[in-house]
Amino acid sequence: MHVENTRSSFFEDEEFRALVRHLPPAPATVATFMFWSGWRRNETLTREWRHVDFKRGTIILEPGETKNGSGRMLPFDVVPELAALLKAQRAYTDEVERHTGTLCRWVFHRDGQRVVSIRQAWRTACKRAKLIGKIPHDFRRSAVRRFERCGVPRSVAMKLVGHSSEGIYQRYSITSESDLREGLAKVATPQTASRDLRFGTA
Repeated sequence: MHVENTRSSFFEDEEFRALVRHLPPAPATVATFMFWSGWRRNETLTREWRHVDFKRGTIILEPGETKNGSGRMLPFDVVPELAALLKAQRAYTDEVERHTGTLCRWVFHRDGQRVVSIRQAWRTACKRAKLIGKIPHDFRRSAVRRFERCGVPRSVAMKLVGHSSEGIYQRYSITSESDLREGLAKVATPQTASRDLRFGTA
């Protein structure tokens, strides 16, 4: 079945940084994880510490928790931003547990209470950062675009973000004008750029 991709929005790095500057700490942490992982909002907000293995440097989604029913593993330790985020979040959780005398099972929380939505904070931050119309799901397109630009094999990228078919993955692979310019510039080597090209002649 043919499905039109009605959105083509994604975040450039500077847009992401502008957004985070206007987000409170808890939503900023959620947004940062989603930006670098490409995971869906509900997949992110439901993570518990039992899903995080600091020794292996991985965080998982168990079978049945994802849209396609398959489990997923993200080796966060290879991305400095993700490794630093989860380490800081674990330290914050330890501090909350000491102060409250209770255990906090959630990775993303406000003083021990699970973050269930970032909607209002997101709207306010987008307005202040002049990013009207952006939605959290745009982070998935951003992640796919980043994988494509970095040459990550498509089969690996699909596993990382949880796309079950190449057709769905391609709907998220957005090309911007800057991508086109960068791609074309790669063939304009100093030799070809200075060469006198005479079209229509042998």
